[in-house]
Amino acid sequence: MGSKFLEVIKPFCALIPEIQIPERKIQFREKVLWTAITLVFFLEFSQIPLYGIKRSDSVDPFYRMRVILGSNRGTLMDLGFSPIVTSQLIMELLAGAKIIEVGDTAKDRALFIGAQKLFAMIITIGQAIVYVMTGMYGNPSEMGAGICLLIIIQLFEASLFVLLLDELIQKGYGLGSGFSLFIATQLCESIIWNAFSPTTNMRELSSLFFHLLATRPDKLDALSEAFFRQNLPNLMNLIATVFVFAVVIYVQGFRVDLPIKSARYRGQYNTYPIMLFYTSNIPIILQSALVSNLYVISYMLSTRFSGNFLVDLLGMWSNTTSGSPSFTYPVGGLCYYLSPPESFCSVQALIYIFFMLGSCAFLSKTWIEVSGSSAEYVAKQLKEQQMVMRGHKETSMVHELNRYIPTAASFGGLCIGGLSLITYFLGACHCGCCILLAVTIIYQYFEIFVKEQSEVGSMEALLF
Repeated sequence: MGSKFLEVIKPFCALIPEIQIPERKIQFREKVLWTAITLVFFLEFSQIPLYGIKRSDSVDPFYRMRVILGSNRGTLMDLGFSPIVTSQLIMELLAGAKIIEVGDTAKDRALFIGAQKLFAMIITIGQAIVYVMTGMYGNPSEMGAGICLLIIIQLFEASLFVLLLDELIQKGYGLGSGFSLFIATQLCESIIWNAFSPTTNMRELSSLFFHLLATRPDKLDALSEAFFRQNLPNLMNLIATVFVFAVVIYVQGFRVDLPIKSARYRGQYNTYPIMLFYTSNIPIILQSALVSNLYVISYMLSTRFSGNFLVDLLGMWSNTTSGSPSFTYPVGGLCYYLSPPESFCSVQALIYIFFMLGSCAFLSKTWIEVSGSSAEYVAKQLKEQQMVMRGHKETSMVHELNRYIPTAASFGGLCIGGLSLITYFLGACHCGCCILLAVTIIYQYFEIFVKEQSEVGSMEALLF
């Protein structure tokens, strides 16, 4: 049934453009150039406003999720990566549950990726329609059908273009993953701006320290306020951010090296590393995508059917009364308990902690089964390379890998969720998920750079 489903949608997959695999080896400096070009395009898309919208300064129900999902309010990137990540998650889960059968051949895998892209575009159209019809860009009856359709087309074309940019990098023309690059760039920009922006009436940190010391007669009181003032950023937030960066970089190095040897050549030994963060930042991205989609559904239903018992059970929403930018936040229902609490001494905090830890561990464990990184898949790869584990028979390799990989995935996901919670409760300059994502992505690019350098032998040969 699953293979028939993919064959049925195969003609429609041909409608989605595709980036061809490079026919030659792309040099490192060329990869850097293409990576920079794609990043410039993404940043431009994040600044170009949507044509035809009546307002973009109204309350924003997805304000807290936008940075993680590469979204920017009122621009071509208003939807961000949410439709694409949601499509990948759903299709991988369907494949993992054997509802959709995906073969091991390159043709079957290409068809599956094409189905993911097609489904992502369908979700994009659905989310764009929801955004327009719920009044995110103004009253639909006042804008007219033509403007509403034009906004939907703009969001669709922008999402398709960004999908192709990510595919361009992942096909080997650039470095790493396009989505990881875009997320890291937005996160670093947001963290630095929150910490050092001088623009909003002393709400930021850049001139806070020197301003208070220069203007207050009581220097100790000024110093205390600079470090510990409430309800506005303080220097302790900045110190907490630097501390979390250091902790995550340190934990990134935790791993178990399994000794392996060549079955063909005697004396050829190596190790297979199993990292603590075996699935990297995938749990946080998937968890954010799931919560984002839950927010979309809840907010859409709340605007149309406010007061309905089932709708209120899913989530009740309220607007901020002060501050900038204004945004909508859940005040009741399931969405409320799955959102970051204001105090950790509450029932909401306990539920949120349990949800973060449990969801990250579960998604990490599930992801290895559906993404080709399970013990069975690793054992298959080692056999194809004619490598075996030292001290173990070839038939027991899967059993030995199963002792480490599922545990690393589950415990690693749990640690990622725990680090995110610690970051949030320490009061860093941005949410815990954001800082964790930024550090893990930057560390991935550092590993890519080190690997490329080791292949060519020197820094000069790598760059010139």
